[in-house]
Amino acid sequence: MTTIREDIERPESLDLSSETLAYLVLKARTFDAQIPPADSNEASNAADDRGVAILESMSDDATAAELKAAITRLSQDQQVSLVALVWIGRGDFDASEWEDAKALARQRHQTSTARYLLGMPLLGDYVEEGAAALGLNLTDEESEL
Repeated sequence: MTTIREDIERPESLDLSSETLAYLVLKARTFDAQIPPADSNEASNAADDRGVAILESMSDDATAAELKAAITRLSQDQQVSLVALVWIGRGDFDASEWEDAKALARQRHQTSTARYLLGMPLLGDYVEEGAAALGLNLTDEESEL
């Protein structure tokens, strides 16, 4: 896990609040933790399932919809910043290359940002890692949510 960089000043062009980022991290981790539904025809006793069904991805599950809505509600500039932040968290760019990452994200912004990000495994980790690389600690905000 990336350590929080005290020597890096938060970029002024990061127009995403710590609260918004923490919310996205938590929703993305919940989404990532889901598994395909188990065979409903198996002869399982519901009492033996230990509540694991909550981790199953169902068509009526609100987690993906909430995450998609949260990303879609962001302005285009915020979506560009989010993608750049994810790329930094994923290691595609270094924190010192923030403006370059944003420029490329803006250039490539052609399709749905939500669809792109929801298709990315470990999205929550990448957001948190990118934030940490830019000197933002989201732990307190995550705890409050």
